[in-house]
Amino acid sequence: MKSYINSENEWGSLKEIIVGSVPKKYLIPTVKSRPFTKEDIKLIQKSSEKVFPKKMLENSREEVENLCIILRKFGSKVLRPSEDHVGKIYSNPYWHSIGDIVYNARDLVLIVGKKIIECPSQEKYRMFETYGYYDIFKRYLKSGSEWISAPKPKINFKNIVEKKAGKKKLHRLLENEISFEAANVLKLGKDLLYLISRSGNRLGAEWLQKVVGNEYKVHTTEGIYGGTHIDSTIMALRPGVVLFNGSRVNKKNCPRIFKNWKKIYFNEIVKTPDNVLEFHNDVRKKTYLKLKKKGLITDINHIASSWIGMNFLSLDKNTIVVDRIQTNLIKLLEKLKFDVIPIKFSNSYYLKGGLHCCTLDTIRKN
Repeated sequence: MKSYINSENEWGSLKEIIVGSVPKKYLIPTVKSRPFTKEDIKLIQKSSEKVFPKKMLENSREEVENLCIILRKFGSKVLRPSEDHVGKIYSNPYWHSIGDIVYNARDLVLIVGKKIIECPSQEKYRMFETYGYYDIFKRYLKSGSEWISAPKPKINFKNIVEKKAGKKKLHRLLENEISFEAANVLKLGKDLLYLISRSGNRLGAEWLQKVVGNEYKVHTTEGIYGGTHIDSTIMALRPGVVLFNGSRVNKKNCPRIFKNWKKIYFNEIVKTPDNVLEFHNDVRKKTYLKLKKKGLITDINHIASSWIGMNFLSLDKNTIVVDRIQTNLIKLLEKLKFDVIPIKFSNSYYLKGGLHCCTLDTIRKN
């Protein structure tokens, strides 16, 4: 049976895509070593209303819906995840968690050619996040696609360590378990670029190579960015043309796979708006400390960096959707003869996902 799903690069003409969802109520993803009490849940609910206020979520849903309209006008079929598992409490033998939402569709699912690959996140609160896409994957499975799920990690130890690389402080995963997120991988046709970082270890790269077989080659790179994911550091624009985050990638540490590519080093990202930083410092960080004192571990002490603005979505070799505040990036892309579609995407800092993160292209035509 011929497979229906097919996506192996970042630039092919987009025919079908999953777009993540923003819930009406967002419970802060939280982890605890012991079972949650009623008091814990009340505190998490009350804190969530402060960190993710109703107006913010309404605006975010409106912006995501606008993205869907743009994609449909381009001719792409848009699919949406289910949310019936969102905000539910779950546990494994080692810890307890309240799960994440299904906003960042690309983070945990890697589409390589005809394969759907569920990736094993290093984050406890993301253990069952892919449930939201199962109804979609079942349809692809019936049409002939392969559906593979990596082993679920135990995460019963401190799995992230800090390492210095010159003046840089890089975070890396230990090699105790297979662990990586899909957004750690950049698809370049038959080549897959895999970032060794806090969201991907070598064991994960080795497992991925065995899963994709001889048809694809997994190339690892490290030392350029120790944070989470590759798509705010390197973005492939079209065959043979790549855009680099110039604050992280230079001629010395540039991955060798791009030796014969046209390389564009970009530095002029628009900084994170002041109101975003103020809200983060005044509300999110203080709420994080309050929850931590109660043994409730969250990640709201961080927001996406200003480089989330480089997290754009290509609709084909010539058309790119970009956050409208990134005026310098838009000018650069237009100078390179790309058709740019600016879009309002104001809450990507809080939701930790831009236009590339919150989408998962399942069918592209080369």
